[in-house]
Amino acid sequence: MTETYDKYYQTENLFGEPYPELIHFFAHLPSKGKVVDLGCGQGRDSVALARIGFNVTGIDKSKVGINQMNRICQNENLTLVGKVEDIYEFNEFDKFDIILLDSIFHFGKKDKRKEIELIKKIVMNIRKGSLIAFFIQDTGEKVHILNQSINFQNSLKRLTDLKFKYSFEDKENDHKSVTDYRMIVVEK
Repeated sequence: MTETYDKYYQTENLFGEPYPELIHFFAHLPSKGKVVDLGCGQGRDSVALARIGFNVTGIDKSKVGINQMNRICQNENLTLVGKVEDIYEFNEFDKFDIILLDSIFHFGKKDKRKEIELIKKIVMNIRKGSLIAFFIQDTGEKVHILNQSINFQNSLKRLTDLKFKYSFEDKENDHKSVTDYRMIVVEK
């Protein structure tokens, strides 16, 4: 899978700008804390959040994506660091105020168990008062599975549950799509 994303990321800024809903939510938080963006890819969200004052760590297996993000960080002198790591092996959740999980959960047959276990690990290991921000396609059973996964301890307060549409356009391949999405933010 890493090789696939390294290939996709030859096209810089492949997925374009972050969702306006994401930027609006983060821009209106009362304090700008430390964010870890798991599965950050090329840093679409990480760079935007660093630009509005957050201290961001982006984690992804794609060296190509992380290198692109780190170049932007250096050029703009942002409080952002990208690390090439497997998000499923990451364990430092207690060091962050916000865990960002954008479009990394698909709950397909092959990865469903591993994805649910990651969510449970995050919930169990974040500090009281920390936020988890999920952005997920609102198709099939994905939101239902996510809700079951985050409610397993009933220790989280739901701050946001917003439906929105994500428009994607890949001009190079003449591809356009509009997908139903959901932003769910919880606090421990």
